[in-house]
Order: sequence, then C-alpha cells, then structure tokens
Amino acid sequence: MSRSVLVTGGNRGIGLASARALAAEGNKVAITYRTGEPPAGFYAVRCDVTDTAQLKAAVEEVTVQQGAVEILVSNAGITRDQLLIGMPEEDFRAVMTTNFEAAVALTRQVLPAMIKARWGRLIYMSSINSMSGAPGQTNYASAKAALIGFARSLAIEVGRRNITANVVAPGMIETDMVEHVTDVRRQAALARTALARTGTPEEVAAAVRFLAADDASYVTAGVIPVTGGLGAGH
Repeated sequence: MSRSVLVTGGNRGIGLASARALAAEGNKVAITYRTGEPPAGFYAVRCDVTDTAQLKAAVEEVTVQQGAVEILVSNAGITRDQLLIGMPEEDFRAVMTTNFEAAVALTRQVLPAMIKARWGRLIYMSSINSMSGAPGQTNYASAKAALIGFARSLAIEVGRRNITANVVAPGMIETDMVEHVTDVRRQAALARTALARTGTPEEVAAAVRFLAADDASYVTAGVIPVTGGLGAGH
C-alpha cells in the first residue's frame, strides 16, 4: 500500500537514503531541505525546521500534494561541536532547537491526521552519542537523548490509535557530518566498533524502511542502533 511520507533533511546523507528506500517501496515521498538544490524524484519543500510557521506550511503543502502525512522521518539536524566551557549559548540553543524542538513541533503538525486515520509511523533520528556521550557534543548528545524520551513517551500516548513511535540511533556513518571528524577521533571510534568500519546511509535507511513497514506494526518505543557495534555495552 502506498503511503504519504515526509522526510526532513531529505536532500542528502541519511535523509536522502531514507527517502529513496521508502520511495522504492512504492510510497509517495516528500522531503524538506533548507539550503542547496533538492534531489530529483521527490516532492521537495524548502523549509527551515526551526521556524514553526514554515513547518506548518510545509506539512500543509505536502498534504495537498500527496495526502496527509502517514509516515514521518524526522531527520534534519546540525552539529556545533565544542567543549561546554567554551561553547557559546547560541550554539547550544541552535542544536537543541534544530535537533529536538523542531521534531516536537513537526510531530504536533502531523499527529492530528494520524490520530484521525488511526494509523501512523513516527521515526526519529537520534545518535549512539545520546547514550554513550562524546566530548564536545553536550549539545548534540542532549538533543538526541531528548528524542528518545520524547518518542518513548509519545508511543504510550498514541499507541491505542495504531501509531508507532521509534528511534534510530546511528553510529559512525559516512555523511557530511563526519567529514570534519579528526583522524584521531575517527580511529578511536573505529577501535570501539565491533565491525571495525564506518557505516553507510543506506544501512541506516534499511532500519527506517523496516520501522515504516507493516511488518513493524508491533514495534514501538524502540531504539534501534545502527552502529556496527559502536558503544556496545552501554
């Protein structure tokens, strides 16, 4: 059955791989993007996810184009790494707003239609660092950890409406976000990764595709690590 899908930050990396994976299942997939040019093959809406008015307009536009959002992949995120002692307040707030608060605002926009339809999939992109921590990422890890608590609580609230809420927690994945990771940090992460390699956006997208499928109808309030074993034991 074709579903209406919205992927935020769907113009690159994990978001784009997720959009492609869900489109390959026959779904109608829309993406949001903030900068650059959107990829071909998707209904694309330019949107700053930190602007609630833009989020509302984006959801309304997608609804007109392909129907009410039935599967949400909240993926848009940023990093502004620095040790807390020297981190500007605006950098801490920007990461919390983009990576967590925007996901909450977006959920508020799509949830009423899911409740009315008595069906929905809410999928949030977290990080292994939300559980294991990382130096210089007090802002990022805090936002990603907040997503887990949010999704698990939300799953309890909406479960009787046949709506699931789950989290995917990637490890070291080859995306734009890890391009600037120093060799020292990269090697340290790989040394703690059971598979001793980085992952691909497509491997994360496979978990997203599963959570969106009918086969995952009894999976909710879950956190699926796609880490190659990074952080095992945490």
